[in-house]
Amino acid sequence: MQPEDLLNEGNKENLEPAKNSPLLSLERDLKFFKDSIHEVAIEIMVEGLSSYPIFIAHQHELKLGELILDRHDLNSDWSIHASTLEEFTERGVIKPELKERFIGSYKNPNEYMCVFVVVPEGANFVYVPYKK
Repeated sequence: MQPEDLLNEGNKENLEPAKNSPLLSLERDLKFFKDSIHEVAIEIMVEGLSSYPIFIAHQHELKLGELILDRHDLNSDWSIHASTLEEFTERGVIKPELKERFIGSYKNPNEYMCVFVVVPEGANFVYVPYKK
């Protein structure tokens, strides 16, 4: 998969889970781990690493970001890596010409987790509220 294949330029806010979709288990895992993810987002911002934390949800091996929740250790369906907009642009996942567009659509990181969901069919950004 090429980096440009990972960035769907369509609607990045809603990724509706279909019946029997792995996204249903992702929703469950994110709800369960939201406090831990929020703590990491705050740490990334407070330490000055980035104003744009991004969390990567996947079910296979991935070499992007830093592993914070391992599905094998936690008996969950999804692993979560922590990353930043800066790493996404350095690694070519977000093209430089789309960086400002991403920033313009980025939601308040104190209220929403920005999740880059990677599935065999591709990948997309979704925003999940910490409070629901």
